[in-house]
Amino acid sequence: MEFGRIIISETAANSASPQDIINSNISVINLMREEKIDDDLIHEDALMSYYLDYYTSQYTEGNFAQFVYNSGWNKELNELIEEGLALIGAEKHLELFQTQAKRVRLLSSVKIGKFLKGKLEGVNPTRDLLNNDTFFELEENLVTLNAEFLKSHPDTEVLSVDEMFAVLEEFVGHEIKRA
Repeated sequence: MEFGRIIISETAANSASPQDIINSNISVINLMREEKIDDDLIHEDALMSYYLDYYTSQYTEGNFAQFVYNSGWNKELNELIEEGLALIGAEKHLELFQTQAKRVRLLSSVKIGKFLKGKLEGVNPTRDLLNNDTFFELEENLVTLNAEFLKSHPDTEVLSVDEMFAVLEEFVGHEIKRA
């Protein structure tokens, strides 16, 4: 049975920082994973937001090549990110992602294999080829769009931390240790 909710803490929902809303969703997903809940049972839009944040932070920290390198250029992940960008209305970011994905596809399998197995730092022509600073110039803020998507989602529930644990404990069928 799928967990048909996206849960966000009251604290995060009332925060002025959109990243807090995203982080609250991430915390819930991480907790569910710690409780050995399969990703197939986690709300797909909650997961999509989770992976969009991964993409955003990887790109922000180390440009597109870092995302490709750290994600291992995973087909399923890329599809999720593409769907996610479309769903949150990030059309310019979607266009950029598709352009960048095409660049990766144009590389030989040998070249991409070498890139993924090698070091990201130092002299790296493949990394330099994959990087694209357009990301930083786009008028769309992925963090804001992602947070607004979560906040306005029909399956989103804003709960106190105690309520969050109660709902999750009911789902997993046992008490969850609180850190």
